[in-house]
Amino acid sequence: MSIAVPATAPRTLSLDDVEATLNLIDDRFYAYGLSALLVAAGLYFTVRTRGVQLRHLGTMIRSITGSRSGAQGGISSFQAFAVGLAARVGIGNVAGVALAIVFGGPGALFWMWVVALIGMATAFVESTLAQIFKERGRDFTFQGGPAYYIKNGLGSRAWGSVFAGMCIVSVGVTVVMVQTNSLAGVINATVPEVAPWMVGVALVLLTAPIVLGGLKSVARVTEVVAPLMALAYVLVALVVLLINIGELPRVLSQIVHGAFGVDQALFGTAGGITAAVLNGVRRGLFSNEAGLGTVPNAAGTATVAHPVRQGLIQSFGVFVDTILVCTATGLIILLTTDTYRPGDDSVVGAVLTQQAVVEHLGEWTTWPMVVLIFVLVFSTVLGCYSYSQVNVNFLGGERRAEQLFGVVLTAATFAGTVLTLPIVWALTDIALGLLGVLNLVVIVRLTPWAIGALRDFEDQIALGEDPVFVGHSNPHLPGDVLEGIWEAPWAGDRVDRRPGRGAFDSEQEH
Repeated sequence: MSIAVPATAPRTLSLDDVEATLNLIDDRFYAYGLSALLVAAGLYFTVRTRGVQLRHLGTMIRSITGSRSGAQGGISSFQAFAVGLAARVGIGNVAGVALAIVFGGPGALFWMWVVALIGMATAFVESTLAQIFKERGRDFTFQGGPAYYIKNGLGSRAWGSVFAGMCIVSVGVTVVMVQTNSLAGVINATVPEVAPWMVGVALVLLTAPIVLGGLKSVARVTEVVAPLMALAYVLVALVVLLINIGELPRVLSQIVHGAFGVDQALFGTAGGITAAVLNGVRRGLFSNEAGLGTVPNAAGTATVAHPVRQGLIQSFGVFVDTILVCTATGLIILLTTDTYRPGDDSVVGAVLTQQAVVEHLGEWTTWPMVVLIFVLVFSTVLGCYSYSQVNVNFLGGERRAEQLFGVVLTAATFAGTVLTLPIVWALTDIALGLLGVLNLVVIVRLTPWAIGALRDFEDQIALGEDPVFVGHSNPHLPGDVLEGIWEAPWAGDRVDRRPGRGAFDSEQEH
C-alpha cells in the first residue's frame, strides 16, 4: 500500500517579504540613481544661476517680509510660501532626521546640509518655472507646477498628465500616510491606551472640514500655523542648545568626523560613510523636497509681480527646513547622553526625538512635544492637499472632483495610522523618487527660461526698479509665455528699457 505524501503548500507572501522587497528597491534606487541625479542637478543649477542661493539670500528674506499683500483676491506670495513650508516642515524634520542619525550616524546630518545648500538652487529653478508657466484658475487664483510647465514649456500635455497622476498618488496618499503613521506611533508610545486607529479618527475629523473647503481655506490656515510651529520648534532647540552649550563643539566634531568616516564609533546601525551619505541625502530630500516637483505646485498659485520673487522665497524655504529645523532636531538628539547611542536602533523616528527633548527639559515636555508633532503632521497634510489639488485641476477636475480627492486624502490620513512604519517610508521614498526623476529631467530642459527670468529680475534691480515681469517680447526669454498671464495687471506701469522702446500700458499690449 502506498502512502500519499502531501504536496508542500506554496509559501505565501508575508508582510515581512513585502517590506524587505520594498526596502531593497528603495536602497538601490537611492544609492545608484536618485542621489547622484539630485546632486548633479543641484550643482548644475548652482553654476548656471551663479550661486543664486548665496548671492540673493538677503533678497529672499526681504521678499518674505513684504509678501503678505498684493494678491488682488488670489493667493498671496506669503501664503504660497506658508503652504510650501507647511508641507516641508513635518514629520521628516522630526522622524526623518532621527532615522537618518540612527542608521547613518551623526555624519548624516552633514550630508543633509550639503543637499540643502545645493538644493536651494534647484528649488529656485523649479518654483520660478512654476510661476512662468502658470495658468489662471477660478476665483482670481492661479494654478501652476510641473504638470503646467511640462504642458506649456515643453508642449506635452500627455507627460504633464503623467506627472499629475504620479503627484496625486505620491503626495496625496503615501506622504500623508508617513505623516500620520509617525504621529500615531508617538501618541501610542506616550499613552499606550490610545490605539493608532483612534489617532486616525481624530485626524479625519480635523482634516475633512478644511480640505473640503478648497485651496483658499487651506492657505488661510497654513499661513498662520506653518510659520508659528516652525518657530516654536526652533525655539525649543535653542533652549536645549543653551543648556548644553559646552557640549556643542563635541557634537559638531562628531558630525564632521562621522560624515567622512573618520571615527567608526560614530557609524550608524547601517555602518560606514556610505550609510551616512545615503541616509543624509535620502532624509534631506524627503524633508526639503528640492527637485521633487512638489513645492512648485504651491509656488505656482501665488500672485506676484515677477516669477523670480517666488522662486527666491521657495528657495529660502529649503534653508528654513533643513539648515534651521532639521539641524534643530539633529542637535537635540546628539546632545543627549542616554537617549541616543550610536549603533542602537531600539528607539527610532519621532519617538527618539520626543524622548531626547524629555531628557533635556524634563518629563513635563512629553505632552507639549506630542502637541507640536501633531500640529506638524496636521499642517503637512494640508500642504499635501494643496499640492495634489493643483494636479487634480490639471487633469480636468472641477469642484466635485476636488471634493472627491479631499475624501481620498482624508482616508489616507486614517490608513497611515494603522500600517507599519518601514513599509510606509519605503513606499513614500520610491513614489517621491520617481516623481523627482521626471521633474529633474524637465527642469534641466527648461533651465534657459529660469535663467532668463533671473537676468530680467537682476537687470531691473540694477536700475533701481521694483521688478515687474513681462512674458512677451522679453529679450531675456527663449520665447513668449501663455497669453493673459503676464501682461496685466503687472505690466501696466512697466517701462521697457530696451533700445528704441518706451513706456507701454497693458491696454496697448492687449
